[in-house]
Amino acid sequence: MEIDNEYVHGKIILIDKPLRWTSFDVVKKIRYNLTKLIGLKKLKVGHAGTLDPLASGLLIICTGRKTKSISEIQNQSKQYEGVICLGSTTPSFDLETEIEFQSSTDHLNKELLNSAVENFIGEIKQVPPLFSAKKINGKRAYLHARKGDDIELKENLVQIYSFKITKIELPDVHFHIHCSKGTYIRSIASDYGKYLGVGGYLKELRRTAIGDFSVQNADTIAEWEAKI
Repeated sequence: MEIDNEYVHGKIILIDKPLRWTSFDVVKKIRYNLTKLIGLKKLKVGHAGTLDPLASGLLIICTGRKTKSISEIQNQSKQYEGVICLGSTTPSFDLETEIEFQSSTDHLNKELLNSAVENFIGEIKQVPPLFSAKKINGKRAYLHARKGDDIELKENLVQIYSFKITKIELPDVHFHIHCSKGTYIRSIASDYGKYLGVGGYLKELRRTAIGDFSVQNADTIAEWEAKI
């Protein structure tokens, strides 16, 4: 079948990743379907940029020879939309862990929220979340964090091309961000809350684009399975 050869020789698949799935869950699901379809024991399948389980949206899957393009795709800029909850903090900067502290957001207004965004545009320094896949002495940071180890992550330089507040429903603030590879949106959420003096964590996140690839052209897992 022609579709078989297409995946063996190399194909880029755009998937709209559902919540709670890891990026590797998607890779395993696609590899299983393709090896079963084609009748091969092995087939190269990989993803071009991890998306957290608590995030949805665009995940780019490469098969066959297209796996050689993974690094090139990963280096492209990313776009996200999501929700920051102000007035609360969590150790993981998202809903993976329980809320630690809470404070009032009654004094915040549209002018303050929009002016604060300007401090996060351009080249900025950020510290990755402790609950992240960053490696410390060969071990993922989140493994240290879950054990309660005393660890420290180094600052990274990242580029924020645009950061816009799209809707305000305090304590929730909806946003759209366009950023470079390596940007942790959870860290942006936490730092934005710190700057406003009330704390904050990432409540929702959806990746909408990687370079010229858009989630509008992506299939859900079920839609992709129906196609093949």
